[in-house]
Amino acid sequence: QVRLVESGGGLVQAGGSLRLSCAASGRTFSSIAINWFRQAPGKEREFVAGISRSVGITSYADSVKGRFTISNDNAKNTVYLQMNTLKLEDTAVYYCAQGRVLGPDKRFVDYWGQGTQVTVSA
Repeated sequence: QVRLVESGGGLVQAGGSLRLSCAASGRTFSSIAINWFRQAPGKEREFVAGISRSVGITSYADSVKGRFTISNDNAKNTVYLQMNTLKLEDTAVYYCAQGRVLGPDKRFVDYWGQGTQVTVSA
């Protein structure tokens, strides 16, 4: 079993920054992809960014490219999502997910975190 715990969400003004963390416990996930998804009210859960932890390859949704950066600390079993220049439309619950592939296909997600709320105000 793997447990994923997100933290770092909160309320921030547009243009501000937040850093989310996804800490894993249980089975090591050094060779598995970690993806961040988000879900806004009334919308489907969408892919935000992901990282293949064994080789460090990253992938981003077009909507966050140039603003968000995903990184990992294998020693701490933690993946980070640095979010800069936040926009109103970034408001959502953010989930980290451990899966078998890097990218947006939720069919390959094995474990989900509980989510952390990010609210961007005007």
